[in-house]
Amino acid sequence: MRHLIVICTLLIFTLPAAVRGAGAGVPDFTPVENLVNRSISERVFPSASIAVIHQGRVIFHRAFGRLTYDPASPEATTGTIYDIASLTKPVVTTSITMQLVERDSLDLDAPVSRYLPSFGSNGKQDVTVRQLLQHTSGLRAHRFFIKTCTTPQEVYQAIDTDTLITRPGTRTRYSDLGFITLGRVIKRITGNSLEKNFDTRFRRPLAMHNTMFTPPTELSMAIAPTEQDTSWTLRTPRPLVHDHNTALLGGIAGHAGLFSTTRDLIIFTSMMLNEGRYGTRTFFSPETLATFTRRYDNDRGLGWDLRSIDTPSSAGDHLSPSTYGHLGFTGTSIWIDPEQDIAIITLTNRVHPTSSNKKIRAFRPRLHNTIMECIESQKEKNP
Repeated sequence: MRHLIVICTLLIFTLPAAVRGAGAGVPDFTPVENLVNRSISERVFPSASIAVIHQGRVIFHRAFGRLTYDPASPEATTGTIYDIASLTKPVVTTSITMQLVERDSLDLDAPVSRYLPSFGSNGKQDVTVRQLLQHTSGLRAHRFFIKTCTTPQEVYQAIDTDTLITRPGTRTRYSDLGFITLGRVIKRITGNSLEKNFDTRFRRPLAMHNTMFTPPTELSMAIAPTEQDTSWTLRTPRPLVHDHNTALLGGIAGHAGLFSTTRDLIIFTSMMLNEGRYGTRTFFSPETLATFTRRYDNDRGLGWDLRSIDTPSSAGDHLSPSTYGHLGFTGTSIWIDPEQDIAIITLTNRVHPTSSNKKIRAFRPRLHNTIMECIESQKEKNP
């Protein structure tokens, strides 16, 4: 724990001035604080850590609640580590894919079977990398592999031999299986694991010290607990991750498994707002970022979700149509609005003690609307 505190303290003081503090003219976020505290009392989640970046400055960054509903539980801090679930898809898998595409190691429109020949069976020979990213591959959304598989290789074989639910490119079906496959494509192209790729390409260059797969036991007191799993039937030890399939895959997968903090995600999100640049480093070009975050026919980007226009969105009503982001099953989200130069990061452990709690669905748009209304109110006071 002492090691974690030292790392977090160092991180605060090594952030560039542009994202270190808000200074004068910060909006009054009392309505946001009231909303989050009220949501905790209503048991939407036991804890939350929320950050807002606007025009290059962190204008709000606060933690709320305790790690569990137990009054004796440790208080959450902005350094609390959360299982960010499907935020792994854009932060890890999509980001690595962006670099591989930009550097001509990966062709978006190539069939997945070019890189994974075993995948191209049972009608999947025409599925492309782009379709995996857009969730239009025709793969099924999810399978409880723990019921039929005992090793990662058995999971991969089950996906390879599976048939499609729909013809590729004809229907959007959000698919964990597609991103598990993308993780394998990355490993095949680079010769390194997904974890190694993320570590060398993003985690270390961005100094995201408390972002990791399979966190060590010594960090357990700094990690917000998720749902207690009583259904693990395998003899192998279960890695600390909420998602069953990720645990079966050793805690590291293309669709889920990453743990992080708002402190670290502020750095990553600032890089995204700055069109792929952070400090002196360029992680991908503005053109590559535009390719992955533009709105395609199914109203999705590539690996990123987009704020819905014609239907209600978890991003609320005030972020622009160019907003991109993603949700995580455990109660996490990132929304980035390049038009208004704003990003909102929300980490919660709403699945503790049970994932049957769905109150986060109403909370998310209310939170984003309240944040934006606070910012707009400040603009009206200081035009």
